[in-house]
Amino acid sequence: MGAAMVGHLLARNHALTVFSRTRSKAEGLLQRGARWVDSPARVADASDVVFTMVGFPRDVSDVYLGEAGLVHQARAGMVFVDMTTAPPSLAGTIAEGVRARGAHFLDAPVSGGDVGARNASLSIMVGGEPRVVEAIRPLFESLGQSIVHQGATGAGQHTKLCNQITIAGTMIGVCESLLYGYRAGLDLETMLQSIRGGAAACWTLDNLAPRILARNFAPGFFVEHFVKDMGIALEESRRMGLVLPGLSLVHQLYLAVQAHGHGRSGAHALMVALEELSNVHVSATPAGT
Repeated sequence: MGAAMVGHLLARNHALTVFSRTRSKAEGLLQRGARWVDSPARVADASDVVFTMVGFPRDVSDVYLGEAGLVHQARAGMVFVDMTTAPPSLAGTIAEGVRARGAHFLDAPVSGGDVGARNASLSIMVGGEPRVVEAIRPLFESLGQSIVHQGATGAGQHTKLCNQITIAGTMIGVCESLLYGYRAGLDLETMLQSIRGGAAACWTLDNLAPRILARNFAPGFFVEHFVKDMGIALEESRRMGLVLPGLSLVHQLYLAVQAHGHGRSGAHALMVALEELSNVHVSATPAGT
């Protein structure tokens, strides 16, 4: 996702300095004019606005709060934007650190997966100071179609967790409908043609159900990252005194998907765990034909 997003900024002639733990992932961007440096700290040295997008909360903490972290590189007036899904409390800690140096921090996780990143159609959920959000809105508009300021620091992360809770419920619904339709002997592509046009219509049906039928579990969004996000949502819900049994169930099923070796598969690989429970292997060809 990151490479596609940076590509949109390059296409709008922004001067970009980049770093990735795996340089090869940035080669295409370097060929298009981005400048490589060897650490996040050097990115901060060369930039007025710094975007970060990494895998896990520990990575966010290292990048911002580590010995050579971005907080220590902050200068007055700089803006830091973290687009990783991470705990709202971590966003607060980082914001306090950069604010002490006269800089600004926005938590701005995204939804839309690889498709949204390639098409610059991401939904961007932003927490932080309104005037800072407006100041860099043109940059957000290079990356997404829905840019909504949700409130103070951490509100973007809370909104993303709402998004992930919704996706968890939707994903199990889509996978179970395919299991049911297959066992009932339906032509699944024909079945999908009907339900996509009714109240069940959703992004997952349009974009991921066809990949499931093709047995294409390549990642648009990694299972291991979705497990992380659901874990954060469950921890936040416990802190708020909420019981979310649906999310707890789907989280357990995704742990089974990981146990089957699909941690780096796409989130739609949930089908693997559900197939195992029913001893069914879904394909586009109806059962019994």
